[in-house]
Amino acid sequence: MTDFRQDKAIYRQMSDRLCDDILSGRYNAGDRIPSVRELSEMLEVNTNTVVRAYDQLTRQGIVFTRRGMGYFVSENARDIIMENKRKEFMEEKLPDLFRQMKLLGIPIETVEKLWENLHDD
Repeated sequence: MTDFRQDKAIYRQMSDRLCDDILSGRYNAGDRIPSVRELSEMLEVNTNTVVRAYDQLTRQGIVFTRRGMGYFVSENARDIIMENKRKEFMEEKLPDLFRQMKLLGIPIETVEKLWENLHDD
């Protein structure tokens, strides 16, 4: 059984995980992803939840359906996911990170040094 967080709808967490699988190369453009029933059984969730996740991914252009064959990864899925994740990071996560840095008295120079050290390896 898969553990889901309480702070985000399950179907959105499932969408995020599928996007991560696409970014990691587990699924590539043109690949078939698990059917609604397969994913429902793997994650032990209601099929309606999987349908909501797949509908969201379809509306975003990340997956598409082939009648009678299932869901497949779109040709430009990686680009769409990267753009969505960058936007989410810049608009949601980075402002919170900056707020935490300010509260904790961490100067941006400290982060810059860590960033540089991370990329020197």
